[in-house]
Amino acid sequence: MAKPFPKHPNLTGGFAPIQMECDAPDLVVAGEVPQELNGAFFRNGPNPQFAPRGGYHWFGGDGMIHGFYIRDGKVAYKNRWVRTVKWTKEHEAGRALFSAFNPMDTDPSVAGMETDGLANTNIVWHAGKLLALEEAHAPFELDPLTLKSIGPWTFSDKLVGPMTAHPKIDDTTGEMLFFGYNADGGISAAMSFHVVDAGGKLVRSETFEAPYASMVHDFMITSEHVIFPIMPLTGSLERAMKGGPVYAWEPEKGVHIGIMPRKGSVKDLRWFKGEPSYVFHPMNAHSNGDVVTCDVCEFEQAPLFPWADGTPGDPSKAVPRLTRWTFDLSRNTDDYKWERLNDLACEFPRLDERRTGMSYRYGYFACDTNPQFKVGGFNGIGRVDHQTGKTEIYDVGAGCATNEPIFVPKSDDAPEGVGYLLANVYDDSRKASHLVILDAENLTAGPLATAYLDHRVPFGFHGNWCPAA
Repeated sequence: MAKPFPKHPNLTGGFAPIQMECDAPDLVVAGEVPQELNGAFFRNGPNPQFAPRGGYHWFGGDGMIHGFYIRDGKVAYKNRWVRTVKWTKEHEAGRALFSAFNPMDTDPSVAGMETDGLANTNIVWHAGKLLALEEAHAPFELDPLTLKSIGPWTFSDKLVGPMTAHPKIDDTTGEMLFFGYNADGGISAAMSFHVVDAGGKLVRSETFEAPYASMVHDFMITSEHVIFPIMPLTGSLERAMKGGPVYAWEPEKGVHIGIMPRKGSVKDLRWFKGEPSYVFHPMNAHSNGDVVTCDVCEFEQAPLFPWADGTPGDPSKAVPRLTRWTFDLSRNTDDYKWERLNDLACEFPRLDERRTGMSYRYGYFACDTNPQFKVGGFNGIGRVDHQTGKTEIYDVGAGCATNEPIFVPKSDDAPEGVGYLLANVYDDSRKASHLVILDAENLTAGPLATAYLDHRVPFGFHGNWCPAA
């Protein structure tokens, strides 16, 4: 018999897991779904199958994919767990066996067993494959129509080591660029960099040593450069074996930003140094000659993780705000310009992905206008106009919370920013979620359409749009 979930802040309310898979072929919709939307919005996030062993961390739940299939003004839905080794073994046992962040809590029956990860962070469509991602393992392939689990994908056995949950797809070349940290199989400063061509073939792989072992959640590309942020959320297996946290905040190590020319190699990496901060997600980056500009959602202190001695972090410093880094590669220095673009608490930044790595005007994000920010759901969906500096916000409503919005262009050749924003919203009064479709040029007008579920889409991480073939 399955045990009840503990009263953990990341297992209750909008975070609470759902314990079923289901199909809903025709959701109730208020408003009108734009006819131009023809494809699927896939979303991924942690949804533990069973009550955890030992402590729980939000990042440690089993991956569950939620698919919203949109066509002819209708919305269909289905959700499936990603059937990883962990999920399968625990399903057979009827209880949790593995501990994602503390190996000491793993059940002896599976101690030392190789797994294929959690596949719980992101989901991308590239070269005809739907890939569920997390940052410690290879991607996990699923069927885009049924969400049936296919298994780990290692690019015809050419990928060695992990793949980030945040690859970047160059709209001009069709290439997918990505990296991996802890690339040697342990917790270390070893990192890798890879390029997959538009046809899905892994064509480039290199390795290098970062300044120290860090949780490198995301990175940036431009048309000319690749940017690796090494920030002081450090990893240490030695610390964990002594009873300390595997990952912890060590600000004394400072920030190191590595910039590499795309036409060069890791031997050409140039490192810049900055004051301690942490970034889970950048919005975009672009190059203009020797000047590289990066827009990121930056925390003064990493959230969700303690200091190295186990002391909890300061929530007042764990607030993400839109920040710009500017690097002048023509200067013989290792510093960079820092500029706060907005004091609004905002995370999960996105853009019109056709402008990835290029100069751009519009960015989108989940935001929180409450006086006291907390990690989890956000009460608004925002758009920033980098040309005018203006920010527009759609408030998702009383008792509601949202996560990452994604942009879908109205057509392949539509101008930047002409299209729609899609996002899940949790309504605490219904204890259920809904999908909102917004006009990306007029957020404050509210949803063009709202598609209602009768259950939660638990607060999670990332999603992407897959156009119909």
